[in-house]
Amino acid sequence: MTDNKYPNPFIRERADPQILRHGDRYFFTGTVPAYDRIVLRGADTLAGLREAAETTIWVRHPEGAMGSHIWAPELHRVGDGWYVYFAAGEADTDTGDVWRIRMYVLECLDEDPLTGEWTEKGRIATPVDSFSLDATTFAHLGRQYLCWAQHDPGLAGSNTSLYLAELENPWTLKGDPVELSRPELDWETVRFAVNEGPYALVRGGRVFITYSASGTGAEYCVGLLSADAGADLLDAASWSKSPVPVFGTDAAAGIFGPGHNAFTVDEDGRDLLVFHARAYEEIVGDPLDNPDRHCRVQPFGWRADGTPDFGSPLPETP
Repeated sequence: MTDNKYPNPFIRERADPQILRHGDRYFFTGTVPAYDRIVLRGADTLAGLREAAETTIWVRHPEGAMGSHIWAPELHRVGDGWYVYFAAGEADTDTGDVWRIRMYVLECLDEDPLTGEWTEKGRIATPVDSFSLDATTFAHLGRQYLCWAQHDPGLAGSNTSLYLAELENPWTLKGDPVELSRPELDWETVRFAVNEGPYALVRGGRVFITYSASGTGAEYCVGLLSADAGADLLDAASWSKSPVPVFGTDAAAGIFGPGHNAFTVDEDGRDLLVFHARAYEEIVGDPLDNPDRHCRVQPFGWRADGTPDFGSPLPETP
C-alpha cells in the first residue's frame, strides 16, 4: 500500500499516537515530550488534525502519584462518556518514585472532550501491584475489555507482558485478568523483553490485537495476536501469536523502530495505521529525552486469509 495521501511525519514530536474517529469528527492524542500533561486535538477532517490547536485537558500532580512520566494517553468513548487512559509515575520528591508507573483514568461526561470538564477516576487496580502501562479498551459482543502491559514479578528477565480483562466500569476490572502474551521470541527480546502498546481491531470475524516489542530503538516492532470473534477472549487458548513481526524497521525507506500503533479510518472508510517511528537509526543520549518519534499515518490492506497486511513503513514525504 503505497498510495498514501497524508504527509509524513503526520504530527511531529508526538509518540504513542492515537487518532480516534467519532461520528464525523477526528481526535488525536499522544505522549508530550515533557511527559507532564495530556493534550487533545480535534478536527472535522483527518488532515485537519495536523494544524489543529492542542488543548491541554490535564496536567501532572506536583507531588505524589500521577506526578511524572505521563505516558501514552488514549481517548475512548465508552457509553455516554469520554475516557482517557494513561500511565504515570510519582513526582520526583524525597519519597516519590518516578518509575512506579501505574495506569490511571480521566472521565468527561460532556459532549465535546475538548471543552468539557475532566475528572480523575483514579488508578486502575490490578491483582498484582506492579509496573503497568499502555491501557487500551474495546467493546465486543456486548462486553467492554481492557488490555494493557504489566510486569510479572515472578517472570525472571521479562519487563512486561500483555493482559486482558473485562471491565465492570471504565476504571474497574471485572474478574481476574488473563495473560495473552509474554515476550519470548527473539524479536520480542532485543535489548529489553517487552510486550506493550496493545490496540484492538475487530474485523471479518476476528479480533486482532497489535502490540509492540523489544527496546524503543530500531529494534522496536509490531506483533499480532488474533482470536475468532466468537471465542472466549478471556481464555488464553483462544489467541494465537504471529511468529514474526508484522511491521518493523525499513532501513531502505529510512524509517526505524515503528510501533505503539493505533487504527483509524479516513473519510472514505479506508483503513489507516497510526504509529510512531524515527527517521534515523542511532539515538544519541537518553532515548527518554529524545522527541523524534513522530506520529505517522499510512493505509493498510488485508490478505486473503483475513489478516491485516501492514506492509512496510513508507518514506518521509519530500
